[in-house]
Amino acid sequence: VQLQAYGGGLVQAGDSLRLSCAASGGTLNRYLIDWVRQAPGKEREFVASIRWSGGMTYYADFLKGRFTISRDKAQNMVYLQMNALKPEDTAVYYCAAKVIYSDNYSYWGQGTQVTVSS
Repeated sequence: VQLQAYGGGLVQAGDSLRLSCAASGGTLNRYLIDWVRQAPGKEREFVASIRWSGGMTYYADFLKGRFTISRDKAQNMVYLQMNALKPEDTAVYYCAAKVIYSDNYSYWGQGTQVTVSS
């Protein structure tokens, strides 16, 4: 499976941005697709997850409803709609896939930079 993340950019605080993750090369029915981010000097942190089969979603507590993860099974795409962006959301965002109930990611996409100016 190959994952490709894109859609990052430079925005102002309060703006919205949608990230996309294109999946190819295999079936995702056994996988969760996560968005994970890493800010400069900080550890990588979980943002959101969607179960490919069934569509159940999970979010990091700190988001407080600002982000929404979704998927388009026909297009093999996963999206992260980010609203009310804050400077502290500045990070490289990655999409990654892991088998359900696994602790480790099987596949990673390249990161896409999101920069939020104040």
